[in-house]
Amino acid sequence: MPSSPPVVLAFAASDPTGGAGLQADLLTLASLGCHPLSVLTGVTVQDTLGVESLLAIEPDWVASQARRVLADIPVAAFKLGVLGSARNAQVIAALLAEYPRLPVVLDPVLASGRGDALADSESMQVLRSALLPHTTVLTPNSVEARRLAGAAPDAALAGCARELIKLGCKYVLVTGTHEPGAQVVNTLYDARGVVRADRWERLPGSYHGSGCTLASALAALLARGVAVEQAVRQAQEYTWQSLAAGFSPGHGQSIPNRFFESQ
Repeated sequence: MPSSPPVVLAFAASDPTGGAGLQADLLTLASLGCHPLSVLTGVTVQDTLGVESLLAIEPDWVASQARRVLADIPVAAFKLGVLGSARNAQVIAALLAEYPRLPVVLDPVLASGRGDALADSESMQVLRSALLPHTTVLTPNSVEARRLAGAAPDAALAGCARELIKLGCKYVLVTGTHEPGAQVVNTLYDARGVVRADRWERLPGSYHGSGCTLASALAALLARGVAVEQAVRQAQEYTWQSLAAGFSPGHGQSIPNRFFESQ
């Protein structure tokens, strides 16, 4: 039998549009040569315009899904998105503690692109206290970075990244889509400060699932053994190309085309 491709386990809520959420993770991971495993943390009612509601999966079910596949299939990395509830975040943190050598990419999805809340204050607190210590790369946008750091809406992002690293994560990749400017600047930080800053042409319109795509691409590259700094650059390139080739099947945001290379 051929050898298995690298395996990545994604924890996320569903998105029936396929633009974001667990479906986006699976598409991205597969397009980058990984085999995706999935643990459903919640069910959403949404379209390309926004999220109407989120039903969290019971924590015991989240843990059981993960433990069943982890006992059967060795994984090379974890990717975390919408976790559904604070209790789900706690059980996932306990699972990650059992795999301290594996890279973890955490996309702290606090709201939809329209601004619909996807995490309450209790979930954010558990994320900060229980999940960040297990995180290799945290991938917040600038709004999420400031909220997670407990900073003002106009606080310097370098200071926010420093606070988040103090909470235990190794790297913070702050994306700059929400910041002004003709270019989008994404900056990777570690305990020493800025590791790299990458500038990208700002594309017109808005996209559903860009953060999921970036975080999943990064998890795929880390699972394939790419070093963090290089993986961050390659994941951004893949995401930008996916957005540039995006399409608009609905009445709201565009959807990234994760299979742009084959088309």
